[in-house]
Amino acid sequence: MTPKEEFIEIYKENITRKGADELLEWLQRTDFFTAPASARYHCACEGGLVIHSVSVFNTMMEKHFDEETDSVESFAICALLHDLCKAQFYKVSTRNVKNEQTGQWEKVPYFAIEDQFPYGHGEKSVFLIERKMRLKIEEAMAIRWHMGEFGDKNSNVISQAYDKYPLAVKLHLADLESTFLREKGYSQLK
Repeated sequence: MTPKEEFIEIYKENITRKGADELLEWLQRTDFFTAPASARYHCACEGGLVIHSVSVFNTMMEKHFDEETDSVESFAICALLHDLCKAQFYKVSTRNVKNEQTGQWEKVPYFAIEDQFPYGHGEKSVFLIERKMRLKIEEAMAIRWHMGEFGDKNSNVISQAYDKYPLAVKLHLADLESTFLREKGYSQLK
């Protein structure tokens, strides 16, 4: 099964609220399934964004799901869509890199950032999701604050969100583990 097929299977099995089908159709019209997850750090490869999204879902379910207090639908929404802001965000470009063996400069491809809608990171994902499907408050908070201190530096507000919404902590932890442990070294760029 490809990462795209796995994403769609998880999505369709677990996300059933009004607007979910329309959101998935919109995703398929964007570069979401071919975009990288980053320009150079984790999953900086074609399809990296969907690979990362599925990894975050699997990490959340394995490490943090509590049948008594958690919702699989909320986990799927948060994990699969937390980086929706990266759709239509990167473009393939080239840059010159010196070949250490030959000493010659060579053009090599890389992912350049070309944000078509510069609205922030977590808040942009929330905004884009809510254009098609309503989020619960805890889902919106989790997606908004999934970057922790890597995003907005207002630790007082982040602490309040994490204290009030455990889903936000779980998404942040799963995103960190997926990025820095599970996906380490998985990139076309070194």
